Amino acid sequence: MLGICFMIPAMIYDEFKRQLGKAGLSVKSFAELIKQNPNSITNYAAQGEIPPHLAIIAALMAHMADHGLDYRVALSQVHFEASKPRGSAVKGKFGGSKQAHPLL
Repeated sequence: MLGICFMIPAMIYDEFKRQLGKAGLSVKSFAELIKQNPNSITNYAAQGEIPPHLAIIAALMAHMADHGLDYRVALSQVHFEASKPRGSAVKGKFGGSKQAHPLL
C-alpha cells in the first residue's frame, strides 16, 4: 500500500491568535498555561509562523472549546516543569569562561 503524504501549511501568527481566542485565551495566558515566557510566544509574530507544537496545542484547545470541553481538565493531568531560559547570562562569565572586569 502506498502512503500518501500531505503537507500541512504552517500556522500563521494571526491564525494562532484566533485559535487562542476561540479557547478564551490571550497569548499571555496561553504562555503562562504552558509555562513559557510570554515574550517567547509573541516573538513568533515577527517570523509570521508558529512552531508546529504550539500550533497543535492551540488548535486542539480551540477544538475542545468549540465542543464544550474544558481543556484545563486535560492539562491538569500533565505535570511538567517550566523550561529553563536559554541564553541567560551569568554575571562575570561569557560563553562559559570567566571574564576580567574591563576597567581593571
